[in-house]
Amino acid sequence: MRQVRFTGRKSLSETGRQLTEVSMGRRPADRVITGGRLVNVHTREILDADVAIADGRVACFGDVAHCVGPDTEVTAALGSFLVPGLVDTHVHVESTLVTVRPFADAALRAGTTTVLIENHDMANVFGAEGIRWMLEESRDLRLKVLLAVPACVPPLPGLEDSGAWIDPADVERLLDEPGVGALGEMMNMRGVTEGDDRMHAMISAALGRGMIATGHWSLSGWNDHRLHAYAACGVDSCHESISAEDALAKLRAGMWVQFREGSAFHDMAALAPLLTSGEIDPRHVMFITDDVAPDFLLEQGHLDNAVRVAIACGVDPVLAIQAATVAPAEYLGLRHDIGSIAPGRFADILFVEDLGDFRAHRVLVDGADVAGPGAGAGAGAGAGAGAGAGSGDNPRYEYPPAARLSVRVPADLSAADLRIAAPGERARVRAIGMVDRVVPTGHLIVETAVRDGEVTADASADLAKAALVNRHGTAGKQVALGFVRGLGLTRGAIAQSTARDTHHLLAVGMNDADMITAARTVIADGGGIAVVADGQVLARLPLPIAGLLSDGTVEEAAAGLRSVVRALAGLGCAIEQPTTMLAMLAVSAIPELRIGNRGLIDSRDYRLVPPVVAD
Repeated sequence: MRQVRFTGRKSLSETGRQLTEVSMGRRPADRVITGGRLVNVHTREILDADVAIADGRVACFGDVAHCVGPDTEVTAALGSFLVPGLVDTHVHVESTLVTVRPFADAALRAGTTTVLIENHDMANVFGAEGIRWMLEESRDLRLKVLLAVPACVPPLPGLEDSGAWIDPADVERLLDEPGVGALGEMMNMRGVTEGDDRMHAMISAALGRGMIATGHWSLSGWNDHRLHAYAACGVDSCHESISAEDALAKLRAGMWVQFREGSAFHDMAALAPLLTSGEIDPRHVMFITDDVAPDFLLEQGHLDNAVRVAIACGVDPVLAIQAATVAPAEYLGLRHDIGSIAPGRFADILFVEDLGDFRAHRVLVDGADVAGPGAGAGAGAGAGAGAGAGSGDNPRYEYPPAARLSVRVPADLSAADLRIAAPGERARVRAIGMVDRVVPTGHLIVETAVRDGEVTADASADLAKAALVNRHGTAGKQVALGFVRGLGLTRGAIAQSTARDTHHLLAVGMNDADMITAARTVIADGGGIAVVADGQVLARLPLPIAGLLSDGTVEEAAAGLRSVVRALAGLGCAIEQPTTMLAMLAVSAIPELRIGNRGLIDSRDYRLVPPVVAD
């Protein structure tokens, strides 16, 4: 049975005896924290307690005077609450538009100390090779990183295509890699319920290794035998609940439910009543971020924001902390390592002044201060020295040249490829109905004018044209077309190589010429985002690594994204996180209407549908 563990750190089996020696006073602690109010997530108590740390782990808490030696570093908490480091069991690093290392630096400063990364975005571009690149970058960082092996590449075979293909043999090999902690979200829901051999082989590969198979059940209202069929094979978590009814059905089925609160999708308010009513056992509730844009990461934080939002929704602060610490630790099968400030656990500790306004002003990882804003005095010194490679990051990982060769679109792409023909003077067209900060889309039928034998965008009807261009070099010049309502554009266009989950080149706009100019700008940058109006590039954010990631800092990515959002706002768009919402237009696994490289996808009935409705 494979044991999930963090790379670059000693296991408890290697350090447990020494921790016992410290607890008994036969060996001095590396560090002692005094004067803290310890949030005990096992009992939901707050205790006045000191904490003794050795070898990067907690030895004991309470009266620890007997653990202090001449070389023990003593840190005064000055009445701060001592909270376990936060654990996010579902996050797409690619949504931050930076690679793992800069993301880790920012997440740590916000108090997130462990993540399970779902990296099917990179996998849909480069397959197993891309996954290994991210694994290499993730190893031996201060942030404790586990990767979930993507299960659905492409998400819906037969309806869409990716730049790569992941089969069960790939999954088996990747599950055995150090630093892997789970099978990624099982988005092919129908494949599971209908007995698809490929999907079930992947689930069995994870379960056979004693690893979890994470889920994605986005069919709101289908919480009957179909949900049970999905859970029965061992898929036991879901982050797609958008109503308390959906979440409760999953909890009743024995699943772990992840309440999502990130930068674009805000589900906490709808789900929090399950935690405030006192009517259910909350032990299988976890908080996750899913997607966090770089500017949000800098300004609002990471999983700490989800805790704050839950508390603002009336959730007891300690219960909210449990959902971001001990519950995810137990779900990952790592309760001996993370999730609480208790004997044997890694000393991942947040200093928080006010639980009601949950913000860490100091963060310890493996008993050592995290360098950077809010680290406090003595950053990086002392206690982490015995923790092995985890006490300091490796040099920045360099992605290979192949990672920058991902946008392969025929040079003759032109406005003629965006034409949607229709007879007569009026036509009924399908439009993807967008609602700001809501994951599911509508499948709308909109009547509009036909001009010169084609249907075009119409600002008066908030009807933008969408084109998804195959950018993986797998099908020549392949362009799928449709319409979008809800973006609010009055003129201009945007193109981006971030279009989940297959990540083809998406262009959305009010005229074909600007859409093509925006697309060509992204192609020239090797991937990224570009906003165009009247033939002029108003903003661009190059994302050369896999067409998904910049090779700069979070601050640089945030500045670039802000310029894109400002440019779109000047063109009429009022959506909070427009590039994230646009990327979701291609997520075939979520109802109701999406766009894939082969055409519009009715993602409730799993079929391709034309943009113009036949009479």
